[in-house]
Amino acid sequence: MEISVKCPIFGCLLLVLLPMLCSSQDNFVYSRATYYGSPDCYGTPSGACGFGDFGRTVNDGNVAAVSYLYRNGSGCGACYQVRCTNPTYCSDSGAYVVVTDHGEGDYTDFILSPRAFAKLAHPNTAFELFSYGVVDVQFRRVSCQYPNYNTVKFKVHEHSRYPDYLAIVIIYVGGQNDITVVELWQEDCNEWKGMRRSHGAVWDMANPPKGDIKLRFQVSGSVGYGRWVMVTNALPSYWKAGVDYDTNIHLY
Repeated sequence: MEISVKCPIFGCLLLVLLPMLCSSQDNFVYSRATYYGSPDCYGTPSGACGFGDFGRTVNDGNVAAVSYLYRNGSGCGACYQVRCTNPTYCSDSGAYVVVTDHGEGDYTDFILSPRAFAKLAHPNTAFELFSYGVVDVQFRRVSCQYPNYNTVKFKVHEHSRYPDYLAIVIIYVGGQNDITVVELWQEDCNEWKGMRRSHGAVWDMANPPKGDIKLRFQVSGSVGYGRWVMVTNALPSYWKAGVDYDTNIHLY
């Protein structure tokens, strides 16, 4: 989506922001970051990852659009620590953000929500930082850790139509992991059938199997490369659009 870089600054300065508790051993990479306009300083519900309103409020609205880190949707839901480099205005820890959108700015890797951009600053210096518009930053990928949600979780997308069309959006993964393949078990053919990555974190299939649906995900990242994890009875026979499902799978 197209993202502007204007923001109602003063509303953002009043926010108290709570970052995720994350850790990583990776080195920082140098880049640039800017911010996009938002009437309430949260993220956007129309992000390219397909998260909908969840993408606006996840991680207390500390979210980002990314360019090459989007990786054709594989980067959706990834977590990063981003910190700017001007010691006069920039805090040491910076912002911990979740990728919810794709976007490109002025040679930037990150276009942050106003909440996240304000988090880059020392207390009482956010106004000055916003006035720069674009800032030099360091970033690194970190493990995603969500309060009360540390298992892989997905949602049946609102555009699904039972029983003819199934789309799911993967909303929580955990760790530093990407889901690269999603497959459903086709009982009558006795084989796994791949779902299509529709866009972002959304996977779909026309004419899905009848009955309870078994899923498996191919995961790459902190759990290893190309590891398969299976969810038996991931979806009930009469699945419904808009419903969340927890897999009870922990990825670290």
